[in-house]
Amino acid sequence: MTDTLALVPSGIDTYRQPVIYMTEDCHVCRSEGFAAQTRVRLDLRGRWIIATLNVVKRGEWLEANTAALSISAWQAIGAEPGDRGRFSHPEPPASASLIRAKAYGDRLSEGDFTAIVGDTLDNRLSEIELAAFLTACTGDRLDEAETVALTRAMLAAGTRLDWGMQTVLDKHCVGGLPGNRTTPIVVAIVAAAGGLIPKTSSRAITSPAGTADTMEVMTPVNLDAAELRKVVEAEGGCVVWGGALNLSPADDHFIRIERPLDLDSTGQLVASILSKKAAVGSSDVLIDMPVGPTAKVRSREAAVALGNRLREAGRQIGLKVVLHISDGTAPVGRGIGPALEAADVLSVLRRRSDAPADLRARAIDLAGELLQLGGLADEGSGRACAEALIESGEAEAKFLAICNAQGGFREPSVARQRLEVLASRTGVLTTVDNRVIARIAKLAGAPRQKNAGVRLNVHPGALVQRGQPLFEIHAETSGELEYAHAYAQAHVDVMKIGEIAS
Repeated sequence: MTDTLALVPSGIDTYRQPVIYMTEDCHVCRSEGFAAQTRVRLDLRGRWIIATLNVVKRGEWLEANTAALSISAWQAIGAEPGDRGRFSHPEPPASASLIRAKAYGDRLSEGDFTAIVGDTLDNRLSEIELAAFLTACTGDRLDEAETVALTRAMLAAGTRLDWGMQTVLDKHCVGGLPGNRTTPIVVAIVAAAGGLIPKTSSRAITSPAGTADTMEVMTPVNLDAAELRKVVEAEGGCVVWGGALNLSPADDHFIRIERPLDLDSTGQLVASILSKKAAVGSSDVLIDMPVGPTAKVRSREAAVALGNRLREAGRQIGLKVVLHISDGTAPVGRGIGPALEAADVLSVLRRRSDAPADLRARAIDLAGELLQLGGLADEGSGRACAEALIESGEAEAKFLAICNAQGGFREPSVARQRLEVLASRTGVLTTVDNRVIARIAKLAGAPRQKNAGVRLNVHPGALVQRGQPLFEIHAETSGELEYAHAYAQAHVDVMKIGEIAS
């Protein structure tokens, strides 16, 4: 078979993008006319994948007439040592014309979105085509009907958990507020009250930490659907990474493109949130929307508009969505970065005297609303009930039980290197730039380095003295520490200090 090649694993992690490597003088490359970045189809024992081709020089690490597969490609095709695969040109993706239509401003139907999602999951679309689709949907380019259609298409493409006729609670934050790690506390409170809250969370997209990153410091989060169900049936709740569950798999592909482009689409955001909530089996969802000049949502008007879109789209797919608008003017808690945020979570659950009061209050507010939403507390008494579960230690006990059910609990550790950033003047701290402080934490290594990030020493309203530490940068390497510190020194307005009122 002249169009077949021996298959070998490359060991190269290309995340969810299947990639195949061939030598430049490979007979299949010559006969099929393949070139670098060509989309190729690989068939093996009745299975097939479509991948992107990378061409390498023979002898550097790849033998002639051999194809090396990236980790994702090897797993997707189910290859084994000694296999030979057949290579060919794939049919052009049917949805390419739909993407062009959307780029020119046409409205798409649910069937159109279903075709695009299907081609995305089959890897028929190139990175450029996916980027074109997501760019065409950026901002407010998806109307309400298209938002619902995309949500349904994404939901239908994955698995969906069923908890029977029970009320299944869920909570989501739209993000943009560093350190706002309320979810683990909220889940512990609601589960301790007898509620059902199977919480799936994301890893960081553009932030220094996602909830899954923070939870992973303390317990395993890469659970499959059967393992998730076992944990929830035992403890009433969980906090796991949604990417391991195939609940809304197209969203993971979209996020892979959105992350480097820093795209922001209202319709895509709504579809991403609601498809995952519906897929995990939720019935009642509380959406936390922090509002502030450097948060993701800048104004109350924008929050209300997004909330209305979420509520209406939720109603059309069978979800009750409740909006919670919160203060997004400054980071929450002290830690920004997975381990630092985990330490904050534990200090609240453990009722430590130095626990961040703002994180504690926010978590109790949200948990109280969920308790009322789920009929676990009378109207007006949810917050008091949530606070009592913290004070009694029941929330802490439930959190540890959930962690143990997920695979065991471990304490957060601390970064090897730390450096303080000092106040340049005496005065009152007026504002903190959420985006800049998050950037400093990322330059320090978060979330890739779990212990990296920023620990805040003061919050807006505090009186500070010249030379007083404003925040501390945590890093695992001296290079990252120095780079983050240099960026902080170049952005002295990350924490603005005003005059003391006379």
